[in-house]
Amino acid sequence: MRWAWMIAAAMIFSGGGVAVAQGVGGAVQAGSGKVQVGGVDALRLSREATGSGGKPEFVSVTTLPGRGMNVFQMTAMLPGRGEVELLRSPSLEEAAAKLNGEGEDAYGNLNHSFGAAFLIPFSSRMGGVVSADGKTVSTSWRGHEIHLPDDFMGKYAVHGLINQMKVEELHTTTTADGQTVTGVIHAGDFGGHWLSRTDLHFTIALTGAAVEVTVTAKNVGSVEEPMAIGWHPYLAIPSRDRSQARVHLAAATVARLDDKDGRTTGQLDPVAGTALDFNATAGRVLEGSMNNNFSHLTRTHGVVDAWLEDPKWGYGIRVEGMSPEIRTVHLYSPKNGTFAAIEEQFNFQDPLGAEWKGMDTGMVALRPGESTTWRVRLVLFTPGTEKK
Repeated sequence: MRWAWMIAAAMIFSGGGVAVAQGVGGAVQAGSGKVQVGGVDALRLSREATGSGGKPEFVSVTTLPGRGMNVFQMTAMLPGRGEVELLRSPSLEEAAAKLNGEGEDAYGNLNHSFGAAFLIPFSSRMGGVVSADGKTVSTSWRGHEIHLPDDFMGKYAVHGLINQMKVEELHTTTTADGQTVTGVIHAGDFGGHWLSRTDLHFTIALTGAAVEVTVTAKNVGSVEEPMAIGWHPYLAIPSRDRSQARVHLAAATVARLDDKDGRTTGQLDPVAGTALDFNATAGRVLEGSMNNNFSHLTRTHGVVDAWLEDPKWGYGIRVEGMSPEIRTVHLYSPKNGTFAAIEEQFNFQDPLGAEWKGMDTGMVALRPGESTTWRVRLVLFTPGTEKK
């Protein structure tokens, strides 16, 4: 199989639809409100819709503090549609059953198969030397060996090391137009797999106009370490008609991939005039399956310019990368799926791989006491209107 993970994700999502949330007074009822995932209660931010129904507005965000603060679900009031789920996810009860640390989830990998998981301290796959027992993949950074779990295709580590970590020091505050939650993962050396020691500070702010997500990684250890931050938001196509959904992604290059398993070759190809050119102001229809890493990003007023729209549903969402350290955007959307993941991240694929021949691949070097911040803002729009 060329894309083993795409097939696995498609199996998880088969048969499900994007649900219009039901509840008293328009509120989403997430089970009893005390569903535990990863041993910690799911946490829901919410606000009352204040508009007249003429424009879209966010009304809730549900996170999984027991699973690396996965932004499990977001809902919005859409004109003529009511309250709609914006991320491709099962119910909380189903998620709790799937995220059990066993079988396919032995390394926590099912955490990044729905919702919007954070990918830290690296995104995408990481290659290297596979150990004799097949349990680890070893690579190096500035002469220091790094030993990672062999948790993907038998030869890679994938999507970071926080999928089973719990957030501590959770605090929720009510703001003028919504709610904000903060929390910390004291990641340490990421279970013995990383250099130095790291604290990860999360802030998720819900308002009617936007959902803003901020993650700051701070080196609280005694040696220098590499650090990258990203996430994996399964943005739903509410109409379920992928054939008319459009993506805009302003980028000049895309990573060339090996046909056998999708690993990057270390070469970047121009997208202009190809089927991977999503630069048009009107976006581009999603045609075949997408699993591509874009780079040399265009920023508008300093913000990464990317969005998904579903014209049939009258819905669009911008994914605004606000941190200058965001170097790549990964677009993942199987041809038979009903979502498009627009993943804004620091690093290129296999960032410590020899194929890059010394190129800066987006891993931020943090000396003791230093920190780096990833910030993304989600904004709703109605197709055919001004998207700025």
